[in-house]
Amino acid sequence: MATVLTVILNWRTPAMTLQSCEAALQAMQGIAGAITIVDNDSGDGSFETISAEVVARGWDQGTVPVQVIQSGRNGGFGAGNNVGIKVGLPGGARPDYAYILNSDAFPAPDAIRALLTHLENHPRTGFAGSFIHGTDGLPHRTAFRFPSALGELEGAARFGPISRLLKRHIVAQPIPEVTGRVDWLAGASLMMRMDVLDRIGLFDEVFFLYYEETDLCLRAARAGWPTDYVLESRVAHIGSASTGMKTWARIPRFWLDSRRHYFTKNHGHIYAAVATLAHVAGGVLWRLRLLVQRKDRGDPPHFLRDLIVHDLGWAGQGGQGATPAKVKVSPEG
Repeated sequence: MATVLTVILNWRTPAMTLQSCEAALQAMQGIAGAITIVDNDSGDGSFETISAEVVARGWDQGTVPVQVIQSGRNGGFGAGNNVGIKVGLPGGARPDYAYILNSDAFPAPDAIRALLTHLENHPRTGFAGSFIHGTDGLPHRTAFRFPSALGELEGAARFGPISRLLKRHIVAQPIPEVTGRVDWLAGASLMMRMDVLDRIGLFDEVFFLYYEETDLCLRAARAGWPTDYVLESRVAHIGSASTGMKTWARIPRFWLDSRRHYFTKNHGHIYAAVATLAHVAGGVLWRLRLLVQRKDRGDPPHFLRDLIVHDLGWAGQGGQGATPAKVKVSPEG
């Protein structure tokens, strides 16, 4: 019987993390494996609170045991999940699959089994992710193409004729209506074949937050292990509950670092510069339209300026600016 290790990363959301774990426990019934909650150095008593609750509820002694561990540092989303994956099942046994679940995500009772069944039935698929919807039932867009320079231009310009011309490069895809192949999926609910992780490695910990699952799916695809979107696996997701993304007053340094690192690592320095120029060109076109049309700006204030200044600073440091910012921000994707 295939084994599944579910990893839930907590950062200062103990009550929500316990709620997510409770939903995961129901979804893990009948599946061999365990759940590991990783506290990502919250420093607010989360670790102690969650540990005590797990024992009080008897989850540590259940048929699907729950263990709570401390990461020791807030290294970001990828680093925190890596800690849980490396620990493995209770006793150190290696699982067949690692399933990462956001602390603000709540799988339906059959959601985890649907992912497991899909991967078992498709042995050449590396990763499988869920249909994500809000707590209001509205679907979230979580299926994407890999980022590219032309995709940067299209996404920043937000102009119909350009989008039609570059339709094969649009990153954000329509919500799939059937189960099938995608480039990459958001990491709120993602099951990964351990054989694949053994070959390509775990999350790149240079990414503090954002682009880490994009990079992982790209590495898997290049190694011949694609990613599938599984419509039958339904997961409710609050979204940005810990990151505060919806209320950003400025684009964070860690997002800019992650974006630049992704393009540089996977396509080279010159391509990364071209991708930024493409984004700036599209952004200028968009802002010219805003002069005559009343539309939501769609970006945090000063976004283009911050992007340009960041990449110029990165170039001035000889390409060393991709080191993740040491900031206290939720490590959840």
